[in-house]
Amino acid sequence: MPTPEEAAIVACIPSLRRYARGLVGDADQADDLVQETLERAWSRLSGWRGLGDVRAWMFSILHNRFVDRLRATTSRPEEAVGDALPETVQRPTQADRLELRDLDRVLQRLAPEQREVLLLVGVEELGYRQVAAVLGVPLGTVMSRLSRARERLRIELQGQAGIAAARIQRIK
Repeated sequence: MPTPEEAAIVACIPSLRRYARGLVGDADQADDLVQETLERAWSRLSGWRGLGDVRAWMFSILHNRFVDRLRATTSRPEEAVGDALPETVQRPTQADRLELRDLDRVLQRLAPEQREVLLLVGVEELGYRQVAAVLGVPLGTVMSRLSRARERLRIELQGQAGIAAARIQRIK
């Protein structure tokens, strides 16, 4: 029978996978990142001692592993990301699939610091203070990065809207 802490860690896995996928844009790399995160969490579970939110602690570990990987790569992360589409539930229209692909590409073009904040707040629904704790940055930095990420996303998607409309016209 798992302890409550172990059960809480297991419950975080879908969120960790989603966050990792958004960070790296590749299912295999994301799964590797989550695996490393889980290994680290299990090995340090006794040191955690229930201090704080286990979900924020897990996101912190994943974030640190991601940063370590970025530092270890010799190429820029934007160049290392492929054009693979995310694994998603089958959506009803071709236009929806094109929009998802465009959104994924725009997310991958954001600076990693902006993408992290946007995913933690917008997808994982962490509070600003939790995100600040996960990333180890001041609260104001979280708000600034989030604002810049949202603005860049808005601008990029507005530019993509014209391209998507042209694609849809060709499909019809």
